[in-house]
Amino acid sequence: MTLPQPFRRRWLALALVPLAAAGALTLAPGTGEAQGGGEPHSARFPLCRGPVRVTCVVDGDTFWFAGTKIRVADIDTPEVSQPRCPEERALGRRATERMRELLNAGRFGLAAPPGGRTRDRYGRELRIVTRGGKSLGEVLVREGLAARWGGPRARWCGV
Repeated sequence: MTLPQPFRRRWLALALVPLAAAGALTLAPGTGEAQGGGEPHSARFPLCRGPVRVTCVVDGDTFWFAGTKIRVADIDTPEVSQPRCPEERALGRRATERMRELLNAGRFGLAAPPGGRTRDRYGRELRIVTRGGKSLGEVLVREGLAARWGGPRARWCGV
């Protein structure tokens, strides 16, 4: 026995409600805003290797999460791909590993930075990463592995 067309549509709509509710806790399309409040995100973050990147850490201020490239908006870390000196490369590697540790330590939130800008010039989503209401980027600043974004340009090479 098949159900009449209106009943099938209602059944399908009711079946999709739990999926829609689950989607409300993921990144909202076009904004990357964390929905549902709190710290809804959790994943295992390896270091990025190879051309396919879904969830991994690129460097101390950039990572991929669920296929979205995210730039940590409140910090700047030393470069690892094109460092200006050996000291910058070494510090950049430490910052990268520390960000990986922090992301893997538990649930985290992603918040848009103040000012309304949500993408950088490279198309990365700009987000402040938080845990317990505190910025994970600020942890790197306190540990000497990052500089606050918008502050004086850090001199990683000691010049």
